[in-house]
Amino acid sequence: MNIGILSSQKIIFEFHEGYFLKKQYVEGSYRVIWDSGKIRWNENLYDELIFEPASDKSSFILRDVVIGKNFHWERKEDQRFQGILKFIVEDCQITAINIIDTEDYLISVISSEMSSTASFELLKAHAVISRSWLLTQIEKKKTVTERNIDFIENEKERIRWYDREDHKNFDLCADDHCQRYQGISRAYENFERVKKAVDSTRGEVLIWKNKVCDTRYSKCCGGISEEFQNCWENVEYPYLAKFRDSKKDTKIPDLTQEQEVVKWIKTRPEAFCNTSNKEILSQVLNNYDQETMDFYRWSVSYSRDELSALIAERSNIDFGIIQDLIPLKRGASGRIIKLKIIGSKRTMIIGKELEIRKILSKTHLYSSAFYVEQKGDIFTLHGAGWGHGVGLCQIGAAVMSEKGYSYDEILKHYYCDAEISKFTSFL
Repeated sequence: MNIGILSSQKIIFEFHEGYFLKKQYVEGSYRVIWDSGKIRWNENLYDELIFEPASDKSSFILRDVVIGKNFHWERKEDQRFQGILKFIVEDCQITAINIIDTEDYLISVISSEMSSTASFELLKAHAVISRSWLLTQIEKKKTVTERNIDFIENEKERIRWYDREDHKNFDLCADDHCQRYQGISRAYENFERVKKAVDSTRGEVLIWKNKVCDTRYSKCCGGISEEFQNCWENVEYPYLAKFRDSKKDTKIPDLTQEQEVVKWIKTRPEAFCNTSNKEILSQVLNNYDQETMDFYRWSVSYSRDELSALIAERSNIDFGIIQDLIPLKRGASGRIIKLKIIGSKRTMIIGKELEIRKILSKTHLYSSAFYVEQKGDIFTLHGAGWGHGVGLCQIGAAVMSEKGYSYDEILKHYYCDAEISKFTSFL
């Protein structure tokens, strides 16, 4: 796998146990700098640089890797990786790419998406879905030369969705846009345990009608899962159907209706992801994720002036003074797909769910499953869940694992009619 880690005009890195560049052994700390379309390293200019590990113990550290880009937990970290380190030039910057075996990649992913201390059955379940999602993205890259665009952008509407096809020079990125991949540091203290979870499911993927499933997942569905087509391209996947995140109560209210959404969010219906158990949450949430503890139900308030300024800044559209926010279309989980923004200067329809979340927050709103309460000049968004809500709900799955559900039972709950199968050509 080719994983894009970091892009910058200057990258500082450090080798441990040695690397080779064109048979030249190198160790220690270095930096590369973008220089008029080239990579400058040790006063020489290159179109690309490829460093190969000298041994199985070789590793490298990248300084100031940006994680959580554009989210409220965005920060920089020093991260350690194994495998090949490659530098290329793109968009007037240098990009650091890690080339690594797929199963080793998964060890990092399931430790970065969650915590390496997560229960073993949850780690196994996540290994299967991370592997399945990865395979579907590789297949897309082979067959799709450019995105099948179904965007709408005119004076009245802006309908966008975002997916992995944005990357051209590597398979996946290392951040939330694809799957979190933060090297070997996250798994270090529990490396053998995490490795065992990946090894015990080696080659296992979820299959539906002889095709590998596009196994999306999010932090917290909010009690009811969302459907794929409401967040990305207009394709329906039966295994990503709506369902209650519960075994006790399987009734699904019609959350496409506004009055049902208000009733749903005002209450806290029973669900696996309806938990405040800090021990369970710490298994799913890394330290920076735990800065946010209101996942199942949440509220955020803006004054009219604050909301008007925020929307103008985030959308680059001058709506004037915001007068109203009206949901026009909702999905199965109550997530808004189309939102009408009414301003004193302009009225416009915004979608899909992530575009709505981007515009209504300085980073990303937790989800688009919210209703609007307006009192005078105060707009309060009352919401449910964290993320798009499609597929596996990480917090819900953690609770299921703690309750004794096996990894295959967890997967069957979140991916309707999908089956676990060995993808032998992947081994």
